[in-house]
Amino acid sequence: MAHGKAGSAKSNVQNLMSNLQPPMSNLYEPIIGLEVHVELNTNSKMFCSCSADYFGKTPNTHTCPVCLGLLGALPLINKKALESCIKVGLALGCKVSNTSRFERKNYFYPDLPKGYQISQYRWPLCVGGKMEVTDKNGNTNSIRINRVHQEEDTGKMSHIGSVTRIDFNRSGVPLVEIVTEPDFRDTDEIRDYAKKLQQIMRYLGVSNADMEKGDMRLEANISVRTSRSHRTRYDSVGGRSELPPYRVELKNINSFRFMVAAVEYEIKRQTEALEKGERLIQETRGWDENKKQTYVQRVKEEANDYRYFPDPDLPQFDIDNEWVSTLKKELPELPEEKTARFVAQYGISESNAKILTDTKELADYFEEAARVGVEHDIDVKKIANTLINKKFDQEKILPANLIKILKEETDKPVLSDEELEKAVRDSIKENPKVAEDYKKGKETVLQFLVGQVMAKTKGLADPKKATKKLIDFLQGNR
Repeated sequence: MAHGKAGSAKSNVQNLMSNLQPPMSNLYEPIIGLEVHVELNTNSKMFCSCSADYFGKTPNTHTCPVCLGLLGALPLINKKALESCIKVGLALGCKVSNTSRFERKNYFYPDLPKGYQISQYRWPLCVGGKMEVTDKNGNTNSIRINRVHQEEDTGKMSHIGSVTRIDFNRSGVPLVEIVTEPDFRDTDEIRDYAKKLQQIMRYLGVSNADMEKGDMRLEANISVRTSRSHRTRYDSVGGRSELPPYRVELKNINSFRFMVAAVEYEIKRQTEALEKGERLIQETRGWDENKKQTYVQRVKEEANDYRYFPDPDLPQFDIDNEWVSTLKKELPELPEEKTARFVAQYGISESNAKILTDTKELADYFEEAARVGVEHDIDVKKIANTLINKKFDQEKILPANLIKILKEETDKPVLSDEELEKAVRDSIKENPKVAEDYKKGKETVLQFLVGQVMAKTKGLADPKKATKKLIDFLQGNR
């Protein structure tokens, strides 16, 4: 009996302690950085004259000795690609380097014909930018851009049953890689960043950034550490509040939805492992959309594993300040700047301005319609609401035609309630049999009476209002 009381007291203490302690998952926080690869829409590849327009083309028809890595073939730098890369860096607030050069990133994989990828590690084109992102609660966070650098794409492998086929048409296509610092704390910020980056690429005109076609691919580096509120003094002094001694890289994810799902899964997997006292290691993982889980691809890769060294066939190049200034002048007004201007200039809400600046084409259409609308005394807010709420083919209906439609609606005579009621009474009075059929339950005849009302009002009546008025009169509510 005494044993039972002691056990009960101990159980109560344990329950009390468990209620006082936070859930284990709250002890940890995710640390996330992103690497985004964007294919540039240049005419030719990065280091040869092969067409970069490879999507949907017959496999292995856009190749040459250079992009296939054949002996004796020498690469030549695509200046247009460098210009596009610098524009991306400038749009993200980066500093353009005075000098840059290409290096060989050495590793073996079937889709890499040369046995190395020409990339940039120590001498990137652009460094040190930032982007503001917003989570679902409207909180903002500043994401630091570590670098924006130039490299070449690899071939594309297709797995068909037990056979793997390789298409080298994509090999050598210019890629821009945008690398952030590990500043993301949740998937809302990741989604906002990726969408804003895609929008910037399209505004700049350097890439279609179509994820379904592989124009834009996302990679996340994820690790988990003790959350700020649960770190001890030893954690801070010993450096454990800094980055964890490992990171897991999620490779080549081609949709916002897949990236969010993969990151959320990986945070959960790593948190549960740490709660069990397991030791996490550095590895590369893929995302299995069917199983909704990540899987191991490769283990422990660091920069020194790739044995970077300067490409002996591509010399170091200087970047002239005048060249950079010229490229900066060519930058269009970017989405955030355009949104702020729309709010200030046109007096529309920020939410509507964001919708209208979603694409450069829609923003340009709105501005042209607003310009024409001023000449015809059409309220710009009405133009904005029409573009946002009504679906129509912008290629077929030009801005001037849209204003013409809106002006006709504005100039259209307004039908008063008294005039509508008179038309309704007259229609019922002149068609007693139809009215009687409706009262007997034949509701389909109501449309005939609506047509009569529309004819009497010369099309000025609102069909919905006319229908409601007819029902009220026929049911004796008036």
